[in-house]
Amino acid sequence: MFDRNLFIAPSVEVAPMLLGAVLSHRTSEGTVTVRLTEVEAYLGEADPGSHAFRGPGKRNAVMYGEPGHLYTYFTYGMHVCANVTCSPAGTASAVLLRGAEVVDGIELARDRRHTSKRDADLASGPARLVVALGITLDDGGADLVAPPFELTLPAHPLPFATGPRTGVSGVGGSAEYAWRFWLPGERSVSVYRAHVPKKRVAR
Repeated sequence: MFDRNLFIAPSVEVAPMLLGAVLSHRTSEGTVTVRLTEVEAYLGEADPGSHAFRGPGKRNAVMYGEPGHLYTYFTYGMHVCANVTCSPAGTASAVLLRGAEVVDGIELARDRRHTSKRDADLASGPARLVVALGITLDDGGADLVAPPFELTLPAHPLPFATGPRTGVSGVGGSAEYAWRFWLPGERSVSVYRAHVPKKRVAR
């Protein structure tokens, strides 16, 4: 059973609780269910890696809303990523869903992720996870308490590892913000990649 009160806590506290959680999304094509194995916490205006670091705006409005909702965004001009909002309304905080194991609806997930060579890769990485679940940008703001989504936390917290967040630039991607959490030994955990600054072309 989903308890929204658990999500009133800051994202750095909620993130480990989401490891091992089961998330389902029902669409007209069918239902896919995943077990979360990797997440990242983003702590709003106190976090240089967060979309809310410079305060509220149109793009990050959902982060400032009620906890337990989906915050979706477009990145690199081609991918959608999904987060779970945390903290009381008015405070921006969210957990990025980075990696998961598909536990039900695997045929549909394979159809959606037809380029994956193995099932462990179907939802390994935030963009792949979103595609496997059939989540789109339009799902931003969706309540995880209500259909077509269902989120169930594990009965007990699971042992986890931590490290710097993937692909975050500047100090927000450093060991000072070791807010990437994952389940050790899970094949669906994505490969860590540090941020690589874009090279300027001499003119």
